[in-house]
Amino acid sequence: MPWYAMMLGLLIVLVATTARAQDDPAERLAGEIIAGLQAAGMPVDASATPRGAVSGEDYRHLVTQGEWQERWPDGAGGMKTVTVRAELWSAALQAALDAHSKVVVPARQQPYYLDAPLVLNSGQTLLVAAEAEMRLRPGTNTCMVRNANPVSGWDGPVPAGLQPDTDITIQGGIWTDLATARGESNGNGRGRLDAQDSVPGSYGIIVLTNVERVIVRDLVVRQSRPFGVHVTNARNFLVENLRFENHRRDGVHVNGPAAYGVIRNVSGTTGDDMVALNAWDWLRSTMTFGSIHHVLVENVTGRAISTAAAGPVPDGSAEIRLLPGHKRFGDGTQLACDLEHIVIRHVRAIRTFKMYDQPNLEMGRDKDFSEAIGDMRCLFVRDVVTIPTGDALVQVHSNVDGLDIADVVLQAPSLRPDYALVSVGPLSAAYKHNPDDPSTWVEIFSPDRDCTVRNLELQRVWVGPRGGPRKPLDPEALIAVIEQKPNPDYPRTLPKGGTGKGYLFR
Repeated sequence: MPWYAMMLGLLIVLVATTARAQDDPAERLAGEIIAGLQAAGMPVDASATPRGAVSGEDYRHLVTQGEWQERWPDGAGGMKTVTVRAELWSAALQAALDAHSKVVVPARQQPYYLDAPLVLNSGQTLLVAAEAEMRLRPGTNTCMVRNANPVSGWDGPVPAGLQPDTDITIQGGIWTDLATARGESNGNGRGRLDAQDSVPGSYGIIVLTNVERVIVRDLVVRQSRPFGVHVTNARNFLVENLRFENHRRDGVHVNGPAAYGVIRNVSGTTGDDMVALNAWDWLRSTMTFGSIHHVLVENVTGRAISTAAAGPVPDGSAEIRLLPGHKRFGDGTQLACDLEHIVIRHVRAIRTFKMYDQPNLEMGRDKDFSEAIGDMRCLFVRDVVTIPTGDALVQVHSNVDGLDIADVVLQAPSLRPDYALVSVGPLSAAYKHNPDDPSTWVEIFSPDRDCTVRNLELQRVWVGPRGGPRKPLDPEALIAVIEQKPNPDYPRTLPKGGTGKGYLFR
């Protein structure tokens, strides 16, 4: 083929692709979300600068010495206890924050230990050197950084007219609460706001609640038990450039009410969802409840692992969760916790998009559950490249009006005949508290609840080995509608099943 013919063909493809992007409602919505942050005065394209900042070293006279024990892997499959003598920097850095709007934590060889959260007020910036490691002293059992004026929403909907903390930036550093192994947290399990747990439901390393115009960027979260970044009751927020290293729970976890947020450039390994947008949530994992809308999630990269049986698959926790629901408060008041106008795009090595109902197993599923199946509207998923597993990539057990999925590449030589990229309907699976005693088994999901999905669009799906040729797939053959039925042979065989159905209206 002549070179000019090839160039003309490439030009036609480029023009068609550009036109399609300009006409894509997902692109328009993403632009609207970014424009909303910019209109609010958010610097969404430039990092904060340290000009005018004071160094935490200037407050070294307030540093104290401490001694404690830490548990670490011994390199032979066990754990060892080590005695640590180190500096405690909470009082010094807090004094710097109390006196200055910008504080820099410089790089040094030794970690900075904290024995209380650093508290930021409106207009404050904390800039930590990329190489500086921030550690939570064992037994502190709090978050590591938070804003000053949290609000509890456990007793009812968050009231209107609250004064939020505004214009806060947290940037840089390596953060860990010393969850040095899967079963070891060194006494730091909850990420509470303070030692008194004054606002229950806080569950993060970085906690921002009752806030507006806040930024968290350029962080490494390493070996930590609670969520990496916990955002709740927020408007105009940006979380970007985060890497998780052997993290033990969710990466970025957002609770409602929340609006106009951008979460981008998130990678690494987490013990649970890499990104979670939970309008409704388990009681011990949120301070507030409410709708989430106008959020852009982009450039999320999980990790592929190798298994002897299945070959490469995404890491088991490389997942993105959307959780709507209906909160019923103690006085009977109910609150719809919807999700709408959400864009998720440029995703790599993600195992599952979780959009299903899930009662609280920690407190008992009959004690903490969504009053009804939650509602979602106007959701877009774009540009996903991942390795298919035995489960559907997008699992929907919510009421949805408008789920638009496009440009999905499944990296596999072929798919099994019954593979479903999207499943609509209730799930059933057992959690075995005691594997040998079926009376202790509980249902993880809600297999007796129906759900309805309207206006589902699935287009431009391909399959092919990594680096090899791809072939287009028929999207209609990749959608499964689930109808649960009771399993008469339970518990000898699983799952237990149920009576719920999925309804799909195109």
